[in-house]
Amino acid sequence: MTIAVKAAVLALALAATPALAQDKVKLVTIAELSGPGATAGTNWKSGIELAVEEINAKGGILGRKIDMVAYDTQTNPANARAAVQRAIDEGTHAVLGPVYTGSIMASMQIAQRAEIAQLAAGDGTAYTAQGNPFIFRTSLSQSAAMPKIAAYLKDQVKAKSVAVVWVNNDFGKGGHEAIVKELKSRGIEVPVDLSTEQGQADFAGEAIKVKNAAVDAVFVYLNEEESARLLVAMRDQNVGKPVIGETTILSQKVIELAGKAADGVRGHVGQTVDAPIPALQEFGKRFEARFKFVPDHNGIKGYMAVHAVKWATEKLGKFEPTKVAATLHGATIKPEEEPGILMETSFDAKGDVQRESFLAEVVDGKQKIIGRLPK
Repeated sequence: MTIAVKAAVLALALAATPALAQDKVKLVTIAELSGPGATAGTNWKSGIELAVEEINAKGGILGRKIDMVAYDTQTNPANARAAVQRAIDEGTHAVLGPVYTGSIMASMQIAQRAEIAQLAAGDGTAYTAQGNPFIFRTSLSQSAAMPKIAAYLKDQVKAKSVAVVWVNNDFGKGGHEAIVKELKSRGIEVPVDLSTEQGQADFAGEAIKVKNAAVDAVFVYLNEEESARLLVAMRDQNVGKPVIGETTILSQKVIELAGKAADGVRGHVGQTVDAPIPALQEFGKRFEARFKFVPDHNGIKGYMAVHAVKWATEKLGKFEPTKVAATLHGATIKPEEEPGILMETSFDAKGDVQRESFLAEVVDGKQKIIGRLPK
């Protein structure tokens, strides 16, 4: 082969490389796939995976198939930070995750410096209050959810005093601060305020304190496994007080682990496949058929996150990762234009999300929607 021919072959190879690289668009999810957050993280990743499979089956985003990569934080904020940096280095179009607020707080500055949109799953209020224009939440914030819960406790439960049991991590601290503020603003006393530890195994002491307290109801804000353990402990101690919570305590995982102890638990649910919305119910059926378990709110959020990125990219009409965030700010995405968003969803200037939500109760081992709440 002559030098001229070799040069021509090399030139053709170099010219072909970018085209091959552009056949796909990379999306990296950062999730708690092991450790205490594994239930939430596995749901989140599975929702993303289902969305990617369905979008790719229809031709991808602007003609490009999605190349999805998932990294496990092991429920460790330092690992989350390293994973987000790796995602940025690998050229992700957007960062999806993490789920836990502490890991989001530890990692979001990396995506911000790269000007890459990061759609996270945490409920904690703090991370969208930092003035970071590249961070978005996929769930209602604690500051949006807690007023609805406090109003329910006052107007429907008629509670004058409430025991609050919460987990001492970033998620729990934000929820604790928000619910106590909302309860007190409505004249509801909090005579019992119990901080617990992430991964705590024994809740007998907390159950006894709640049983002996002169309170009308119990508000619980713990991770999935701990929520189930507390419910079982309160059943064993015959506490006999109404238990109210937020999305986590009404999740399928808690219901499965707590068994009969979960019956009667009520609370606010941001997203659920039990909602009287056909798109959510059909998603639930597809998810369960694919992964052999019922999705919780994190599965829904993961699915919707991918579709939000798809919507923003198609709105831009081109692949410009640094402009995805600006496209999402102030946007309202309707199912008529992006069916995978499942229900009308808006993002405000801070990256907080607004959408309809629900009141639910666990009845005979299943979550039952008992009311709808507007944005």
